[in-house]
Amino acid sequence: MAFPMVQFKATNLELEGALQDLVEQKLHTLEKYLEEGQDLKCEVEFEKVTAQQSGNIHRIEVNLYRDGTMFRAEATEDSFEKAADEVRNELDKEMRRAGKKQETMFKRGGRAIKDMLKFGGE
Repeated sequence: MAFPMVQFKATNLELEGALQDLVEQKLHTLEKYLEEGQDLKCEVEFEKVTAQQSGNIHRIEVNLYRDGTMFRAEATEDSFEKAADEVRNELDKEMRRAGKKQETMFKRGGRAIKDMLKFGGE
C-alpha cells in the first residue's frame, strides 16, 4: 500500500524539500495501518513560531483522513526533526487504538450473534 499524496503548507518559513522528505519518510512507517482501496488524504503544516527567540519554536501539524476518519497530531519542539518524530508517534498511537477498537467491536458483535443463536434455539 502506497502512502497517499501529502499536501504541504508552510507558515512563517520557506518550505524546503529536505523537510518534506523527512516528514514523508516518517509518515511511511504508518503504512501498516492502511489498506488497499481506502480513501486517504494527508495534510502537513510546518510553522515557525516567531513570538520567541529560543525554545520550542518549530511546529508540525498533520491531518490524516482514512475513510472519513480523521487522525490528527500536532507537536511543537526545538527542531522540525524532533517535532516530526513526536507527530509520527502520536499518529501511530491513535491509529493503533482505532484498530484495536474496531477489532473489539467486531468481536463484541460476534459474541452477541452467538448468544442470540444459542438462546434463540431453546
